Amino acid sequence: MAAENPVERLQEEATCPICLEYFTEPVSVECGHNFCQACISQCWEGSDTAASCPQCRETVQQGNLRPNRQLANVVEITKQLSLQAVRGTGGDGVCERHQEALKLFCEEDQTPICVVCDRSRAHRAHTVVPIEEAAQEYKERIQAHLNSLREEREKLLGLKATGERNCWEYLKQIQTERQKIVFEFQQLQQFLEEQERLLLAQLEKLDKEIVRIQNENVSKLSEQISRLSELISEVEGKCQTPESEFLQDVRTTLSRCEKGKFQQPEEISPELEERVSGFSQKTIVLMEILGKFKDTLPSELERKRGESFGAHRQVNVTLDPDMAHPNLVLSEDWKSVRWEHTQQRLPNNPERFDTWPCVLGCEGFTSGRHCWEVEIGVMVGAGQYWALGVARESVGRKGQINLRPEGGIWAVQQVGDQFRALTSPVTPLPLSWFPSRIRVCLDCDRGQVTFIDAGDEAPIFTFPPGSVPGGRIQPWFFVGPGSRLCLCP
Repeated sequence: MAAENPVERLQEEATCPICLEYFTEPVSVECGHNFCQACISQCWEGSDTAASCPQCRETVQQGNLRPNRQLANVVEITKQLSLQAVRGTGGDGVCERHQEALKLFCEEDQTPICVVCDRSRAHRAHTVVPIEEAAQEYKERIQAHLNSLREEREKLLGLKATGERNCWEYLKQIQTERQKIVFEFQQLQQFLEEQERLLLAQLEKLDKEIVRIQNENVSKLSEQISRLSELISEVEGKCQTPESEFLQDVRTTLSRCEKGKFQQPEEISPELEERVSGFSQKTIVLMEILGKFKDTLPSELERKRGESFGAHRQVNVTLDPDMAHPNLVLSEDWKSVRWEHTQQRLPNNPERFDTWPCVLGCEGFTSGRHCWEVEIGVMVGAGQYWALGVARESVGRKGQINLRPEGGIWAVQQVGDQFRALTSPVTPLPLSWFPSRIRVCLDCDRGQVTFIDAGDEAPIFTFPPGSVPGGRIQPWFFVGPGSRLCLCP
């Protein structure tokens, strides 16, 4: 195919058709074609006086080789033009010693080199690869670090949001206690004026201490997020530079990426939590002393929780054996599932999961509010690796599937000591314990899924209204090595 520009066309004309490099001591044969003297001599080695041209196959005499000095001059001019073109496009992509293009990369010396350097004693015994391959390899490695840095930033953002939410809850609790104290002291202001002042001062101190911790955490988290963002921008920019510039000092870039970790922010100390809780106890004792104690009534939060979850109809969920992955073993009553390393010989029907260890429930829901409970078990000496939730009836079964809402799955997951909601991106759930029994509450009419710790009725996570679209929705389970899930009656 013809060259795209005159320089490339000239490079083709100055290239030996045998070695595909610039002519070295070019000679012409009788048919008019040109070759390097060493190349044609090696090609005709062992032949008689007559030989054939390697390019057109015409019979020629070996002794009629003529040096082509004009072509040798053209080759030198071509080299100079190519060098100027390289300098014009690549900037510093030229060997300072040999004035050749930097087309190779020395793995031992971690530096771009030219073809002349490659043949020198300094690099002869080294591992040398094309510069494009080296750049691609290091880009992939740095890209992996970029992904890790982005995950670290997401964790920091999650910690920041969680810290703000927790402090807000403490501040709300303090505000409630303040209102109780003010009300009680209004009844006996003269008698308890000193007590009121003392308790309010204690509350104010707690308030300031919590706000101080929150402000420090927000400041530290914001600073670390800013540093990570700057590092990510810097590395992304470096990945866009020419290969020769990109590979300069690449180990320093990798080292900085590996050091992009973050420090955990200061948490509300158990002592401070105990002081807040202790203050509530003081309020109760004070009310008893004043004779104002009333029977304990459900809190507003508990009342709302009862309204939200009490209306869900408990359903008897069973597992569908025709959909279970071959590594999953179902009980005879189809109520529990465990992982086995040896795959079962099962028919590969269209609805069976063949890559991810998943299974769906037989039941499907299109309207109403429904709930079921799942008990999580783990084998002795094994790690926790499971997920549960709901999925569309049409969720993918073959190959790698997306375990996210965009893939038709809404679930929570435990992997080792990490507990998270499978949102996009995942949402870490900073629980101090791992639930052993989870209630799944599906509201088809609102398009909402809620997960509750069935042990203490504490909410775990909610996919908000509108998250789950219409259509048939089924219970979904993921069981990894060492784990077992059991549907409670």
